[in-house]
Amino acid sequence: MSEPISYACGNSARQKTILMFACSGAANVGEIADRAARHLMAEGTGSMFCLAGLGADIEPMIDATSKAAANIVIDGCDKDCGRKVMQRVGVSNFHHFRVTDMGIKKVSRVWAQDEQVRHVVSYVKTKVSTLP
Repeated sequence: MSEPISYACGNSARQKTILMFACSGAANVGEIADRAARHLMAEGTGSMFCLAGLGADIEPMIDATSKAAANIVIDGCDKDCGRKVMQRVGVSNFHHFRVTDMGIKKVSRVWAQDEQVRHVVSYVKTKVSTLP
């Protein structure tokens, strides 16, 4: 059985890197994904990393992502842009979450609501805490 992941801000000798990638699309769910990832980073769940850098084939970023203990991808909707970028660059060590699967409807030209961001943060945090 594998050891539990200790968060990036921990002092454990077994510290493992958790990188987080978020959709930042134009609809409310993209904003929710981005804000949720930033909150999770601020709380010490992991460090945000640049999804655009992976999409641009920046090799050192792809390499760092591949070597991370875990990668968290938060997509806004079922287009799954973040998941598809990971797959395209050959990164397989990721856990995928989709905002619209959490009961939040995608709406264009609407701002994210704080309650929606808190809901996604809570959901992802709970799931990440159970990762092997």
